[in-house]
Amino acid sequence: MNVQDVLPRDAIPSIDDPAFGPTYFGDPNDEVIVVDGDPPRAYPIRVLSYHEIVNDTIDGRPIAVTWCPICWSAVVYDPVVDGRTLTFGTSGKLADDALVMYDRETESEWKQPTGAAIAGPLEGVRLPAIPAPVVSWERFVADNPDGVVLQPVRGDGTRSPDEVYDMDPYERYAEGGEFGLYGMRGEGERRSWDRTDIDAKTVVLGVEVGDEAVGYPVPRVRAAGGVVTDTVGSSRVVVFATDDGVHAFEDPGFDFERRDGSIRADGTTWDGATGESADGRALDRLASRRLFAFTWQDAHGRDSFYAP
Repeated sequence: MNVQDVLPRDAIPSIDDPAFGPTYFGDPNDEVIVVDGDPPRAYPIRVLSYHEIVNDTIDGRPIAVTWCPICWSAVVYDPVVDGRTLTFGTSGKLADDALVMYDRETESEWKQPTGAAIAGPLEGVRLPAIPAPVVSWERFVADNPDGVVLQPVRGDGTRSPDEVYDMDPYERYAEGGEFGLYGMRGEGERRSWDRTDIDAKTVVLGVEVGDEAVGYPVPRVRAAGGVVTDTVGSSRVVVFATDDGVHAFEDPGFDFERRDGSIRADGTTWDGATGESADGRALDRLASRRLFAFTWQDAHGRDSFYAP
């Protein structure tokens, strides 16, 4: 693992006292990380790109909402370790071009895409991931009319939140050919990618069950008709790629198939983004992480991707 210092600690400030409201300043197609609750909460990628971590509590449960713009990695973690709630900040370091967080309680350092402590008193501990899909703001509102969204914390009254939280630099990076710190900022070593079946910045949904991990590249799921069934560890998994992102659920053993533009199984249609059926049933969403392929490969090796 290559760890490097890039910025001072907390140069990218976490949000530790988040505020929520019913309206969002961004675009309808902006992506948000969704955490279920009463009401459900949306955390816009646009805001997270400038803060990377939100320490929050929802329905009395602590959570850490995390985002690495270089890895395009969205993961929500349970921050309770041995009965103690950890709060996280940005360390200013990168590990294999991935955000390194630190916790303020023990000062251990954590690799964001994996949730593993890589240094400090808690080295070797892994944070459990919490199911948290990534969808568009428009889809979040349609599914959750009572939902709330993280409010911006930056701005001095002279610029609008849309100007302060400008996504153009991050979108240029996501669409460009280079990856890692060099691709984002033109600093450090240019990384190489020695495979042609998957691009370095192919979007992957990573599912981990026990000691097994499988990354589902979105193009491969789409090539399979938008539906893939698989086994990861002891769990049967079904992965859907829809216009509203890529989502993983526990597979109850149904024969899912794409037919006439709909996902059908067990005598009804299913929404691939929510896991809900037309007859009122719902699949159990799996904890997963959405990220770029190079980051998944850094963590799990080149043979960790789903292949038909």
